[in-house]
Amino acid sequence: MKTYVPKDVEQNWIVVDAAGIPLGRLATVVASRIRGKHRPDFTPNLSTGDFVVVVNADKVALTGKKLDNKVYTRYTGYQGGLKTETARVALAKHPERVIEHAVFGMLPKGRLGRALHTHLKVYAGETHPHSAQKPTQLEIK
Repeated sequence: MKTYVPKDVEQNWIVVDAAGIPLGRLATVVASRIRGKHRPDFTPNLSTGDFVVVVNADKVALTGKKLDNKVYTRYTGYQGGLKTETARVALAKHPERVIEHAVFGMLPKGRLGRALHTHLKVYAGETHPHSAQKPTQLEIK
């Protein structure tokens, strides 16, 4: 018996409203949709998932004391160049990066993960430029 490999996979566009949804719950659902784990023809080594557009990223919820205790760090490349900022500051400056950071951490590392990064589009406000793709709305409870 030969191994089934899906060909010509139809990738849909999905819009997710992040207003009031906890960050972790949102990230797991979005990462699963990008990977394609909701499909019956899921293949772990192929990009069979959907394109996901997240709107209202600035209204995402962080539970507990995560707004002040969660710290995002980055290294500039220079000595003593470790920069940190709390989740409250990161949400105020660039809320898109907070959701991208959470979702990208749940995607595979390597060539496939870098290809899947292009399937996520995050916007701070209500509007997005992907209406021509006719995305469907996904409700997260």
